Amino acid sequence: MNVLVAGGAGFIGSNLIDALLTEGHRVVCIDNFFIGTRANISHLSGHPQFLFYERDLSDLAAVDEIFQRERFDFVFHMAANSDIQASAKDPVIEYRNTYTTTFNLLESMRVHNVKQLFFCSTSAVYGDVQGVKISETYAPLMPISYYGACKLGCEGLISAFSYMNGFHSLILRFPNVIGPRLTHGAVFDFITRLWQNPKKLTILGDGRQCKPYLYVKDLVDCIMCFKENLPEGVTLYNTGGETQSTVKEIADIVCREMGLRDVEFHYTGGRGGWKGDVPVFAYDLSKIHAAGWYAAMTSDEAVAQTVKDVLSCKQ
Repeated sequence: MNVLVAGGAGFIGSNLIDALLTEGHRVVCIDNFFIGTRANISHLSGHPQFLFYERDLSDLAAVDEIFQRERFDFVFHMAANSDIQASAKDPVIEYRNTYTTTFNLLESMRVHNVKQLFFCSTSAVYGDVQGVKISETYAPLMPISYYGACKLGCEGLISAFSYMNGFHSLILRFPNVIGPRLTHGAVFDFITRLWQNPKKLTILGDGRQCKPYLYVKDLVDCIMCFKENLPEGVTLYNTGGETQSTVKEIADIVCREMGLRDVEFHYTGGRGGWKGDVPVFAYDLSKIHAAGWYAAMTSDEAVAQTVKDVLSCKQ
């Protein structure tokens, strides 16, 4: 296929591009490097099946221009502001980089008759729900972060555009994704802080926050698996592993993999790490398991492998 990966210079997007190229597709990537980096796609320079456009996806005219130049069979929408703490300080970041990019891609698909879409959604659309494993049919959806709100709004747009235009859309709601090319989040932050001070680690919250962590190559495997033969309308799955990791456990794993002992942990206190953080979360994965997909790594295994990935890049 000829495919567009919007936000392809990002952490997840660049890993997806590698898989798409390996499968033989021609890949066009659009990114403005708001979150993504040139380093993530530098290894693709000169690849005969890869083409890059540095454009702002929140600019509809810029997006439409590329759709006029290129013919796409499939759009993989990976573009968003994935740094929830950044948009907590400035909600416009979320509106421009998550919600507006989605509308512009959908409108360009409508105008240029592109029918197949993948969208990265998130567990944040569910809001602060504790004590239950959340399935795709859980309601009401009441996100507590600007990130979750804009992702939920994007899902609404995709539902409407899919119905009105006969799109075949796949939406995966996944939790924290980690692995090679990671740029932020607890694992990355802990490693960075311990490089600066291997004797003491500041941990946001009380350390008991507990969430599933998904290795990026497991997520890419899931996307590649379910992109085939999509029915018309919206296909929606929770995606992740069956286990969770606490922040304290993540800190312990990072210290172990870095060969550090007797590190003093300093907790800032509170249930969540920041305003809008959901401290405890667990998925019901019955639907995606029934469809035949399981994550290869547990949450703790994903954390340990990610630390190895980050450390190997520094060497």
